[in-house]
Amino acid sequence: MFSLGENAVTVELGDAISEDLNRRAIALSHDLAERPFAGFVEAVPSYASVTAFFDVAAVRRANPWTSSACEVVRAEMESRLAALEPCVVSEEPRTVEVLVDFSEGPDLEMAAASCGISVPEFIEIFTARPYRVFMIGFQPGFAYMGQINECISLPRLATPRLRVPKGSVGIAGRQTGIYPFDSPGGWQLIGRTDVELFRPLEDPPTLFKPGDMCRFVDVGG
Repeated sequence: MFSLGENAVTVELGDAISEDLNRRAIALSHDLAERPFAGFVEAVPSYASVTAFFDVAAVRRANPWTSSACEVVRAEMESRLAALEPCVVSEEPRTVEVLVDFSEGPDLEMAAASCGISVPEFIEIFTARPYRVFMIGFQPGFAYMGQINECISLPRLATPRLRVPKGSVGIAGRQTGIYPFDSPGGWQLIGRTDVELFRPLEDPPTLFKPGDMCRFVDVGG
């Protein structure tokens, strides 16, 4: 399904948190970036969608026969997606290790108790698997990752904190993520890391990119 905006077109590939849908979204965004159409500005993938931003005037100049730049871009994305679908092959993902101090997780004890397990068991389950980076959003460098084991899935806080410290590792549902900056937030906090997620002077400026894997390592373990 396509949604048309003033200078952007979004294609929705599904409505589930799915590695397959996410791979397709990332593959389409990469294809657009590597083979940009006239007027292309940027492609941004999310869990199961891609938004292509473009220069309306440039698209129209390259396609003088059309009265709708959005329709040109929609057709381009549709064609690219159809060509990708039979052969979306993901390269071996990059894995990033993140050291976590779980003693700095203010919600950890309550979270473990609500799951009916001990704190060491909670940490062991959480660190037992790597997590896929589905998308970057909310803040520069904030990676939405998943999916965590259902047995330690946690709801968002009923009342968000006004300040979540930079580097806090949180859980919301079956998602996990790291806060790049001090900010308000409603995820349950189970630990903290010193890793720098946003590096504006580097290329790329974020530690993670969609499709990466993250493995959390307990510094006390």
